[in-house]
Amino acid sequence: MTMPDTQHPLTILIAADTYPPHVNGAAQFGYRLAKGMTARGHDVHVLACRPGKGKSFSEFRDEATVHRLRSHSVPTHEYFRITFPWEIKKEISLLFDRIQPDVVHIQSHYMIGEHVLYEAVKRGIRIVATNHFMPENLNPFLPFPQWFKDIVGRISWKDMGKVMGQADVVTTPTPLAAKAMHQHAFLRKVLPLSNGIDASAYELKAGETLERHPSPTVLFVGRLAEEKHVDVLIDAVAKTPKDLDIHLEVVGGGEVRPALEAQVARLGLQDRVKFLGMASDAELREAYLAADVFCMPGTAELQSLVTLEAMSASTPVLLADAMALPHLVHDGENGHLFTPNDSDDLAAKMARLFTLPSDELAAMGKTSREMVENHSIERTLRTFEDLYRGASYDDLVV
Repeated sequence: MTMPDTQHPLTILIAADTYPPHVNGAAQFGYRLAKGMTARGHDVHVLACRPGKGKSFSEFRDEATVHRLRSHSVPTHEYFRITFPWEIKKEISLLFDRIQPDVVHIQSHYMIGEHVLYEAVKRGIRIVATNHFMPENLNPFLPFPQWFKDIVGRISWKDMGKVMGQADVVTTPTPLAAKAMHQHAFLRKVLPLSNGIDASAYELKAGETLERHPSPTVLFVGRLAEEKHVDVLIDAVAKTPKDLDIHLEVVGGGEVRPALEAQVARLGLQDRVKFLGMASDAELREAYLAADVFCMPGTAELQSLVTLEAMSASTPVLLADAMALPHLVHDGENGHLFTPNDSDDLAAKMARLFTLPSDELAAMGKTSREMVENHSIERTLRTFEDLYRGASYDDLVV
């Protein structure tokens, strides 16, 4: 096994099956990881799908040199792309010849990540593997009965163990995800390591002011997909007392937006629910800072970066009691958990927050901000850099 030098800059190859312009947590993590490692002086290369038709190509971007592989659309997803092994294996081998990576960091056990790992194993190059995936993430895109989806899920877990079990170190964003990987993929040592965020980016700057919404406003940010259950959030807003005049802003795009818009019209909430679509970084920051409460009703969140971003903006949160979200709530201190898919419970918790005195709601937001300190992007980058240079699971687990 070749080991990177402990002093000199590294050549890092990040294999990402989803990467910007894709909009999801794994894609954003890959981008921030590349940007952070470049800022730390390393030579960073990203291998990802081409976002549209055409031949493979390379582009020089601020965050890294990004190599785009030929890819193909899938009929059940608006932007996700797949690659075929017989089209990419040779190109991956040639890329290894050209850039000579010291370490590779795969972001999934599928497609690109899988074949980058196999090439690194063959060449004796250090491998770090991070899992951002749960089988439930696939369900909305599989047009099959649940019993068949369950079989696909079991196969996915088995494949994860087979592929990631060959890495030198395996990480995932939360302890809950690490436990699931141990139980279902039979991976013995999985390091929980937050994706990390730059919390200061979502604070008001010195002298900065921001106009608040005239009505109490709940914010949702994310891909508009089935597993996010934004329909439950819309139903909950409709069930809150009318005198509270609670409004909802929805940031993001996705395949279920038309159904959500139809739901809003059916409930007569057009004046209280606003779909903002895709937002720039500046627009998203403003949405976080202006919101009174953030809600994530999703039931397949491995960490939920958008929730951490909202907490960085000193915002109380309402989160489904599912997957990793309970780790982000001290119930009654920075917000509340609600029963997944239960709009009545969510409506009651929402009304409870908006009947609190303003200073108590602000105190909840302050607690959110304090909790985010454990998810510093600098800590995450520093730990991954240690892993790239040869640190092991046992070195980092106290």
